[in-house]
Amino acid sequence: MSESSARGAVDLDTSLIDAVGAMTAKALAKLDLTTVGDLVRHYPRRYVERGKLTDIAGLEVGEHVTVIGTVASATTRQMRSRRGTLLNATIRDAKGATIAATFFNAHQVKSFIVVGATLMFSGTVSVFRAGGRATLQLTHPEFEDIEESDSDRPFISIYPATKGLKSQAIARAVRQVLAVLDDPTDPLPASIREERTLASLGSALRKIHVPRSEADQFAAKARLVWDEAFGVQLALSLQRERAMARPASPSPVRSGGLLDAFDAILPFPLTDGQKSVGAEIAEDLGKPLPMNRLVQGDVGAGKTVVALRAMLQVVDSGRQAAMLAPTEVLAAQHARSLRAMLGPLGNAGELGSSDQATKITLLTGSMSTAEKRQALLDAQSGAAGIVVGTHALIQDTVGFADLGLVVVDEQHRFGVEQRDALRGRGERTPHLLVMTATPIPRTVAMTVYGDLSVSSLTDMPKGRSPIRTTVVPAGEKPSWLERVWARIREEVAGGHQCYVVCPRVGGEFATSKKKSDPEDADEPDLDDDSSEERRPPLAVLDVAPQLEAGPLAGLSLAVLHGKLPPDEKDAVMRAFDRGETDVLVATTVIEVGVDVPNSTGMIILDADRFGLSQLHQLRGRVGRGSAPGVCLLVTDMPAGTTARERLDAIAGTTDGFELARLDLELRREGDVLGSSQSGRRSGLRLLSLLRHEEVISTARVEAARLVADDPGLANHPGLRALVAETVGDEDAAAYLDKV
Repeated sequence: MSESSARGAVDLDTSLIDAVGAMTAKALAKLDLTTVGDLVRHYPRRYVERGKLTDIAGLEVGEHVTVIGTVASATTRQMRSRRGTLLNATIRDAKGATIAATFFNAHQVKSFIVVGATLMFSGTVSVFRAGGRATLQLTHPEFEDIEESDSDRPFISIYPATKGLKSQAIARAVRQVLAVLDDPTDPLPASIREERTLASLGSALRKIHVPRSEADQFAAKARLVWDEAFGVQLALSLQRERAMARPASPSPVRSGGLLDAFDAILPFPLTDGQKSVGAEIAEDLGKPLPMNRLVQGDVGAGKTVVALRAMLQVVDSGRQAAMLAPTEVLAAQHARSLRAMLGPLGNAGELGSSDQATKITLLTGSMSTAEKRQALLDAQSGAAGIVVGTHALIQDTVGFADLGLVVVDEQHRFGVEQRDALRGRGERTPHLLVMTATPIPRTVAMTVYGDLSVSSLTDMPKGRSPIRTTVVPAGEKPSWLERVWARIREEVAGGHQCYVVCPRVGGEFATSKKKSDPEDADEPDLDDDSSEERRPPLAVLDVAPQLEAGPLAGLSLAVLHGKLPPDEKDAVMRAFDRGETDVLVATTVIEVGVDVPNSTGMIILDADRFGLSQLHQLRGRVGRGSAPGVCLLVTDMPAGTTARERLDAIAGTTDGFELARLDLELRREGDVLGSSQSGRRSGLRLLSLLRHEEVISTARVEAARLVADDPGLANHPGLRALVAETVGDEDAAAYLDKV
């Protein structure tokens, strides 16, 4: 420990090298913990009360238990049904009672589960039957080192850890810094603390790590949860204040305009939901206050028509609309769909166009220089009433004559700052309409956190067909895979088309572990059950030739992935759309927006390697016509694993909103204010939408009041620091300095 640490002069900004020494600091850096503040905000994920540990002799089947025991034996063997090894151990407690424990992926645990090691095990008790005997066992239980020297503390704090850094090592480092930590300056005004009966920040940080009672845990979490909710709401209030400082251009409905002409040629009636949501949007667009609205509706609920009608209302007022899509395939698909829906109303300047027509321009990052130059000119001059594009639209080189509305499709691919990059230009703030078919964690988070007003499309247009989803356990029942390919042949024989989706591109791209470009984000979110002993994820460029030479021989196959040149991707999709291709072998580049009514079969290989929302989006590509759809989720993960539970969940419901809630439980909220999606990168450590909606709502009201009284928080430096702590210094600067 350094001399300063020995004197107790340690604060939240102190380097861990100075606080705990270079060797421990190096280990903690594996979790991106570099300061005392980082470490004390690395909270325990759970507690074990020493007085409530279970004796092995009293265990019951189905009970979730935590036991302390010594490893009496440990052996490894090959798994019979699939690749990999199992470690079988016998655990003995202090009273001599034993229970079996089985671990998948033995290579990951064999250095810890060794004879003589005393550990704490947590898991669900099950029964293993062999040779006529029934034995109680724990299947792949969690385990932690324990320190018997800590027996004077009533609770054992269990921390998120990583390879080479155990929970108890983190606990020791935390206790070391808490012993010399000066109480931090509390950022919350005393009035808020008193009104909500909140503990001081210093007390909360100590009690969450070393609680003496459940009341200590509750008080500490209540304070720290409030700080996170309040920090987010302050950031969002600051953002709203900044947006309101620049008024929007009102675009009220104009009778006899392009919108009326479009409504007159619609070949189908609008649903009640489309009418009511359209009315909400129309009212917002007519105001000088910037609209900030989310339209959420399940796959196929008709969001594109709602968005187009909003864009036409803006065009009727002499302004432009921009539609932002996450991939080039989706952007091109949207441009084609909008032109097809508008017909002569969408090809201004072309032969046979209507007098009221507008122009739709596509702008993507990989267009040729000449194409990009023309698209930029169309946007800048105002010749294009509607500009559809990818992240390329966000670039500083893109200008508009008078941008009145920004539509963001599949909004979960974009963060607040990315959306605002397009809205922050010009003297007025464009209205914002964001859409999602499945509100994945961050979308749900922003809905409740208060960044967006919400409209929901709950009814489906007539003519949509049901989709049947089935899990295919290829690892346990290989013969079922043969039935999968036979099913595709049946669909094709019936005059329909199918998709086969793989997690990777493969081929020359297989050696790169870097995520693909955000315009063509093919990489799925890998499931936590994946391990290095599993084979690599299946790849399009490997699977397609195998299918063509094997079970799908004689059918017309094509390949689509994000690494193809744009003109080739477009040609592949057009051919599939025309029915010239029987089977499209693709990555998740088809996840959203692809609309081929004749496609009825969706086969997702290595389905456990995708997120719930990805799977729901993918299966939404079928059943879009009059024929029912079938979605087959192929996996080699065994029953009882988390991955299989997730697949069973999606097979059990077609309700995207219910799946979003399940996804939220599994993945947490994600980076609400930034561009990442995974909960692993979240700045929110304790806050949960499922448990803290009331806290979030109260914090929103308090934050709005405070920011209204003190724009920019100039008189509250502590709260400025709280915003930076919650959302990160970079994002905080964006919200605080631009007000």
